[in-house]
Amino acid sequence: MSGPAWENVYRLSEDQISSLNQAEDYIDMMDLSKAELLLLEMNEAHPKCVPVLNVLAHMYGRHLSDFETAVEYYSKVLEIEPDNAWARDERRKYSRYLTYD
Repeated sequence: MSGPAWENVYRLSEDQISSLNQAEDYIDMMDLSKAELLLLEMNEAHPKCVPVLNVLAHMYGRHLSDFETAVEYYSKVLEIEPDNAWARDERRKYSRYLTYD
């Protein structure tokens, strides 16, 4: 089977898809250091790649409990896609955990 089973609306390359899948596999295996390194490299190369931003935000929020960073990445998604309901809902959820002095 070649290519993703979902519609590639972000026009990701095969390398990007493969790297994103690898990062998600690392997350599933709780090898968060490798996932973070790979995702940050991908983000550096393509800072407006919504799928990478979403996975980074998810990893920081759910797995690392770094809610501030999760909110920052979801905010970046919303700068690119203001109507992205999933990112908006996740950002709202993690914002509740932030404390402001």
